[in-house]
Amino acid sequence: MSVEKFDLHKVHEKFTESLAGDDDVYVDQYLEAFKELYKFFQLMGTVFGFVSSDVKEKVEILEKLRAKENAESFLTIRTMMEYERESNLLSKKDYVSGSRTLLRLHRGLDFIQEFLRRLGELEGDGKTNGVCQAAYNDTLAQFHPWLIRKGANVAMYALPNRDQLLDKVCMDATVAIKLLPDMLSVTRDVYNRTQDLYTKYDLHGLP
Repeated sequence: MSVEKFDLHKVHEKFTESLAGDDDVYVDQYLEAFKELYKFFQLMGTVFGFVSSDVKEKVEILEKLRAKENAESFLTIRTMMEYERESNLLSKKDYVSGSRTLLRLHRGLDFIQEFLRRLGELEGDGKTNGVCQAAYNDTLAQFHPWLIRKGANVAMYALPNRDQLLDKVCMDATVAIKLLPDMLSVTRDVYNRTQDLYTKYDLHGLP
């Protein structure tokens, strides 16, 4: 079954819509952007197998929380953190925490934005395996056990050059390269806001 191509414009649009007030992020739009990023991971095949299944699972957990009776508590990242903290849910044994679940997506976002940033700096025939390994080792790798790190780095050797990779995953590679700086700018804003909220509520260390 073929996977629908990755739409960079949609990621840009949904992350832009997710920006709430001065320092918050709407969960629904954040998840819509992530569902588009999930297509990117899928189109990359086994190279990103270590992260794609995890992304799908985490998005589904958060969508279920947004469908519950107390959905308003999960409207934004801030309301979710405050609700779970004030209700003493973060350490509750049989509770699947939205804050903990989102933290996994947040770490994945750091990796994907760093990879795409470095990808955008390459020439058309530039090798992508080295920049992918560097982006991974600088971000997500620190949260993975040695075996996953080893497997991920080995799989990345098979990546094609920049233009071949973009042709494989994007609807239009030329448009994607033009859109990339704006998309990365809003993605960085979303990432920084989320990072600041995890810092404010002291939740970076959620198990």
